[in-house]
Amino acid sequence: MRYTESAVRIVDELQRYHRQILLPDIGESGQRRLLQSHALIVGGGALGTMIADALARAGVGTLSIVDRDTVELTNLQRQVLYDEDDVAQMIPKAEAAKNKLARINSQVVVHGHVDDFSARNAERYVEGVDVILDGLDNFETRYLLNDVAVKHGLPYVYGGAVGTTGMSFLVLPHPQCRAETGRSLVRWSAAQSTPCLRCVFPEAPPPGASPTCDTAGVLGAAVAIIAAHQCAQAIKLLTGNLDKVDRSLLSIDVWLNQQRTLDISGARDSDDCPCCVRGDWAYLQGRAGGAVTTLCGRDAVQITPGPDGSQPKRLDLAAMAAKLSPHGSFTQNAYLMHGRFSNERSANGEPVELTLFPDGRAIIKGTDDLGTARSIYAKYIGA
Repeated sequence: MRYTESAVRIVDELQRYHRQILLPDIGESGQRRLLQSHALIVGGGALGTMIADALARAGVGTLSIVDRDTVELTNLQRQVLYDEDDVAQMIPKAEAAKNKLARINSQVVVHGHVDDFSARNAERYVEGVDVILDGLDNFETRYLLNDVAVKHGLPYVYGGAVGTTGMSFLVLPHPQCRAETGRSLVRWSAAQSTPCLRCVFPEAPPPGASPTCDTAGVLGAAVAIIAAHQCAQAIKLLTGNLDKVDRSLLSIDVWLNQQRTLDISGARDSDDCPCCVRGDWAYLQGRAGGAVTTLCGRDAVQITPGPDGSQPKRLDLAAMAAKLSPHGSFTQNAYLMHGRFSNERSANGEPVELTLFPDGRAIIKGTDDLGTARSIYAKYIGA
């Protein structure tokens, strides 16, 4: 029997997934569905890297990773796609993740976006994706993810982990609340739909009310369990196994050896959810949330210039480094400019650091005060 070149290529393409194909609910047809799928991972930190690593190895054909930050030494304890070279070179996380995943599975197409996921770009990033996975560290952006998932009828897998605890659950938006026809290859009925994130958590916790990785630390093992739960739900969806997805909320504490599954099926019954009942997508429309954000665990503030919907001009990073040289030590690479001010000090006397991206977005490290960060940005970068 003679095999065509294309047939041999397909056999080779599937061979690496042989152990996964042996699973009865996946098989060869399910693996082909995975290879045709596109997953969006928002956040390239601990959850995001573990999710991306697992989905790339599972053969999800296209991955898009959006992250605003660079790799730091303290990330390496739990963020599995990065190493010390990435820290030394100040590589943006999205780019470092893309480079590592290319070495893990060259069959997978990876798009790394060094950007802040916001109301001005959210709909662009979800275009053509089949599932959204949450690798975030703040509720404001999670509500934005929820808004765009509900509006476009896309599955959204929520996850969060801090300290030794974590939570995860799946959002399958109700068909009647979509403004756009879902383009995902995943299809579900009204009966299979679930409450959305704002049904379960109507309001974000106030600042200071919830622990962060900076105040409570984070155990990599807790992150791994939540990321695994998220990936399992995504793979079930993408292989057409909707009857197997977990419709409860998983809550764990790995240190206290506690695991609970909470029934959230009635969370939408009040018919009062602003997002998936009333279609008020305040975060997606830019009416909620802000352009200045305190970064978890960083003693840093991110500033994003321009009103929602604007397209900022690209900055000449070399020129900016030269402009700021009288005020400190600054260098640049292909992705960013970074340096320390000689005349701006943090509360503990350390130099304030500035990381500037070509779109004008900046991370100011050495303060968590929004007013101070705005003032530094205005003084050295401009309005």
